[in-house]
Amino acid sequence: MRVLTKAQHDAFWRSGFLMLEDAVTPAQLAGLTRDFDGWVAESKGHKASYGQIVDGRPRFDLHPDHSAARPQLRRVNAPCDVSDAYLDAMRDSRMTDAVADLIGPNVKHHHNKINSKLPGSATEVKWHQDFPFTPHSNSDLVTALLCVDDVTDANGPLEVAPGSHRDPLHPIWHDGVFTGAMSEAVEAAYKKQAVICKGKAGTVCLMHTRVAHGSVPNSSSKPRTMFIAVYSAADALPLTPNPVPSKHEGLIVRGTDPRRIRSEAYQIEIPQYPKSASFFSQQSTRERQGTQSTM
Repeated sequence: MRVLTKAQHDAFWRSGFLMLEDAVTPAQLAGLTRDFDGWVAESKGHKASYGQIVDGRPRFDLHPDHSAARPQLRRVNAPCDVSDAYLDAMRDSRMTDAVADLIGPNVKHHHNKINSKLPGSATEVKWHQDFPFTPHSNSDLVTALLCVDDVTDANGPLEVAPGSHRDPLHPIWHDGVFTGAMSEAVEAAYKKQAVICKGKAGTVCLMHTRVAHGSVPNSSSKPRTMFIAVYSAADALPLTPNPVPSKHEGLIVRGTDPRRIRSEAYQIEIPQYPKSASFFSQQSTRERQGTQSTM
């Protein structure tokens, strides 16, 4: 079922992103909130990242400053594997229909995760494009970032650079080190044109895989939790192992499997598969190495 107007469709391909309200039903949103609140409560009983996804890495990623008094559950890997609520929102919601409007009619699921910034969290997402982490035979991929909480100016909202999906693919390797982030010079240039993506709970930001984006820490007393589902056109073949593998990888969520591969020309360095619970550890490498290059 089509949910986007022509104007919305054209806006996405012009800017590389689109904000859409009411992307899930109130009942779906309530289920997402309930399950995440349960995981936060559970995390208070742990001192380090815990649980296990299909490759053996932790499912629940805790910030180094996490404590029972001040929980900082910053990532849940593949929540669709352990939550019917998240699985339902990923595969059968207005969000799913909107993605099909953009890259369909045949759409498959690549990976899913939750990025959360609880009150006082130091979690920051350095600027990057998603495609260098998950290269495919073509770039018809959409990252759907669903607001589980209200997202405001103060609680670490997503920031994107409009039109950057038409820019080159920027390196996230620097001086032989995989930092998972653009150089500081490229980041500074994009920040000058950044647009803040905010909205009420249930709003989704549909973002092209090549769009440059990042976010700052949560400086408010309100949480900022986002459910992130990545989809591809069904004829886009992953070229490297999935950094957030799950049992639902490759699930056709709209249309059918075309049983063909479509490719486009580009060159990219092979991403480093994460050894820790999430890419936050990889991005922290940039500070440790002090790497910097030019745009």
